[in-house]
Amino acid sequence: MRFRPCIDIHDGKVKQIVGSSLSDSKGAARENFVSEKGAAYYAALYKEHSLAGGHIIMLNKRGTDEYNSSKAQALAALAAFPGGMQIGGGITDENAAEFLDAGASHVIVTSFVFSNGKINYANLDRLVKAVGPQRIVLDLSCTYFNGEYVIVTDRWQNFTEIAVNAYTLNKLSAYCDEFLVHATDVEGKRSGIDENLAGILGSWKGIPVTYAGGITTLADIEALNRASRGCLDFTVGSALDLFGGTLKFSDLVK
Repeated sequence: MRFRPCIDIHDGKVKQIVGSSLSDSKGAARENFVSEKGAAYYAALYKEHSLAGGHIIMLNKRGTDEYNSSKAQALAALAAFPGGMQIGGGITDENAAEFLDAGASHVIVTSFVFSNGKINYANLDRLVKAVGPQRIVLDLSCTYFNGEYVIVTDRWQNFTEIAVNAYTLNKLSAYCDEFLVHATDVEGKRSGIDENLAGILGSWKGIPVTYAGGITTLADIEALNRASRGCLDFTVGSALDLFGGTLKFSDLVK
């Protein structure tokens, strides 16, 4: 079980937002924290403490001015910690190599692979051909709906027909090196983890899985450890003191 740090970028600024509030309308997201520091500051801090394997997420829609501002911040972060961080947000087979060449260890992909409610295997195959499965993280961020956890895409606005379960994890693990799973129902709410989802993910034995969502205290990390049988890595966002919360970064480093 490892701490994987994060840098979320929205409108060109490092932020922590309530995940369920995110939309493509400018200014629509509910913000928990907006940093005065650039993304490179956080990446350099993570490098200083040898915290490799974290992720940078660009939260704006690709092709917008806001996305371009967020991309500039993301590239600065990659330059500050070469090979130390993964990156996601608007990644396709056409631009994935650009981010890897800029210093990302992996690209994180959701909407390009999960489109129109289904798995787009043609796109997935193109992505694998472009960069190889060893450089891909599939984001299976999900919400609880009709008795199961369903993958959501496009900045968590659109539902798919794909459930997060052992069948899906087994099938998709051949195409990637890791999974990243945001529990979007609790993301950014500082309300504790989704223990049920953690149990599902922890009971699966395969490639590494990083859990994100709801961690607020060290007790939440202990609960995640129990629920997942110690099999999940984790990230902490808005609860971290770096982002205006009360959970000390120094405690997690220790």
